[in-house]
Amino acid sequence: QVQLVESGGGLVQAGGSLRLSCAASGSIFSINLMGWYRQAPGKQRELVATITSAESTNYADSVKGRFTISRDNAKNTVYLQMNNLKPEDTAVYYCNAIIKLRLGGAKYMYWGQGTQVTVSS
Repeated sequence: QVQLVESGGGLVQAGGSLRLSCAASGSIFSINLMGWYRQAPGKQRELVATITSAESTNYADSVKGRFTISRDNAKNTVYLQMNNLKPEDTAVYYCNAIIKLRLGGAKYMYWGQGTQVTVSS
């Protein structure tokens, strides 16, 4: 089975920084797209950033210039460096990955359990 385990969330003051990590483990052949999503109370889950296996990135407009997504393919890990955090960034952050379990096999989407990020004003 495949697991995505996130870490790095917490409480930070506005203007501060946090770095989230998400490590994928299990029977993995390859990982295509990896990304971060977030869900604030009473709101739908939204895209934060994604990164392809070729390290092409995409960001939500609300985080451009403040957040940076990166990955370490050797470690099957994706990171989200969050700078200049704002109270509106408060949410549960979820890691997401599109994973192929074997050569020639189908791709499957997996989610982490989520990590809370709280930004105080």
